[in-house]
Amino acid sequence: MAKTAPRKTHRMGYAGFKASLTDSAPPAGLTPAVEALWYAANGFWERAHDAAQKRDDKAGAWVHAYLHRMEGDEENARYWYGRAGRPVATANNAAEWEEIARALLSSR
Repeated sequence: MAKTAPRKTHRMGYAGFKASLTDSAPPAGLTPAVEALWYAANGFWERAHDAAQKRDDKAGAWVHAYLHRMEGDEENARYWYGRAGRPVATANNAAEWEEIARALLSSR
């Protein structure tokens, strides 16, 4: 039986990730939460939501909370902030997106 190669994660910093936003697709190997941020920045809310739900972890929950806050669903967002162990955000959407992106990319 053939072994499956481990999935390579794409190591990039915030500047490289930000530059990738003009590409036609997210870079390969991003974590689901970072991939969700890429889709959110490019106006693909449903794809972002799908990516954020790929793994049940705190990073995905944080992005999930951001996405629901972005769409104006504050109650659902509060639930996901709780799952992420994060306080409910009060910054504007752009500032929160940047905070999440910088935090997730620096932790890799």
